Amino acid sequence: MQLRYSFRLYPDTGQQSALAEAFGCARVIYNDAVRAREDARTSGRAFPTAGQLSTRLITEAKRTPERAWLGEVSAVVLQQSLRDAETAYRNFFASLKGTRKGPKLGPPRFKSRKGTRQSVRFTANARWSITDDGRLNLPKIGAVKVKWSRTLPAMPSSVTVVKDAAGRYFASFVIDTDPATDAARMSDTDQTVDIDLGLTHFAVLSDGTKIDSPRFLRRAEKKLKKAQRELSRKQKGSKNRAKARLKVARAHARVADARREFHHQLSTRLISENQGIAVEDLSVKGLARTRLAKSVHDAGWASFLGMLQYKAERYGRTLVKIGRFEPTSQTCSTCGAKDGPKPLNVREWTCSACGTVHDRDHNAAINVKQAAGLAVTACGAPVRPGAVPAQREETGSHGLPTRPHAA
Repeated sequence: MQLRYSFRLYPDTGQQSALAEAFGCARVIYNDAVRAREDARTSGRAFPTAGQLSTRLITEAKRTPERAWLGEVSAVVLQQSLRDAETAYRNFFASLKGTRKGPKLGPPRFKSRKGTRQSVRFTANARWSITDDGRLNLPKIGAVKVKWSRTLPAMPSSVTVVKDAAGRYFASFVIDTDPATDAARMSDTDQTVDIDLGLTHFAVLSDGTKIDSPRFLRRAEKKLKKAQRELSRKQKGSKNRAKARLKVARAHARVADARREFHHQLSTRLISENQGIAVEDLSVKGLARTRLAKSVHDAGWASFLGMLQYKAERYGRTLVKIGRFEPTSQTCSTCGAKDGPKPLNVREWTCSACGTVHDRDHNAAINVKQAAGLAVTACGAPVRPGAVPAQREETGSHGLPTRPHAA
């Protein structure tokens, strides 16, 4: 299984300039590849192959006075940017044919030099390395300081250097994890849990545990409004506006980081304590179009469910999703009678058939368990369906700093 381990980078002034040059060259190659494809389409010619684009846009372009500066960055960065353009077109055509899952994709667009997120990728043949003193040595950039928060479990196959909207630099390593080692990290258990996600409480478990919603965005809303108001008053194109934009981006980054950390901690705890987990498959996109949109985005259910998926696959747990149209909030978990839909402000209700008083969220969590039919045997083996395929999401990189293995 492939995972990403992300660590903060602290390049010096010269290294920041070298990275900016690498970002720019990668962007130019990507845009040149998109332009070559579009010119071929409009003129009715066959699309140029990856080899032809590599020869024309990189090898031959370096020999011209107009593009001689392409030789100042690693050739691997340019090749990987060209490969990204090829992947974008491949995904676009697969989406048109209906062979790609997910929402429909549009054709690749040109990248702007004013984009808030920039990245370059170095594969193994770029000869990057981790020095003995824990720095990341990148070709034509130098040894960059890294803040390590954990030891890499294996030798990475590639590293992507990212500059986000808040001006922070990160190194994202792709790691092939060992299934046997991952399975040994989590001991088997006979516990199962069922989760009802909500807004009043982030999650209510079938055992009655209620996990409060941190509401990171709501808590930071006052500061965010102030920062956004200051940005709107700055003159476009001025240095003060650039500083104000950076301030807004950093405020949003703090909210996103706090939410991601909360999701990682909760999902890891649930996976480690339970052999099986059942959860309702929510229509997050649909809910995000209602008047509750801000609260839905603040909760980040989709991100949390994605973490549960890949961690369940990684550690050999069972994750079951029930249909989003299952009436878990309308059904009495005691007698099974359906008591009809209820407005969101109704948090407790009494069953008209058996007279049982229900907590809305706890009753829904029990119904999730009954709908999933999740159970484990005494030895901890799942009785019901296999695990959902894991998503390749970025893992967290939080914890006490440790010394990395030298590459």
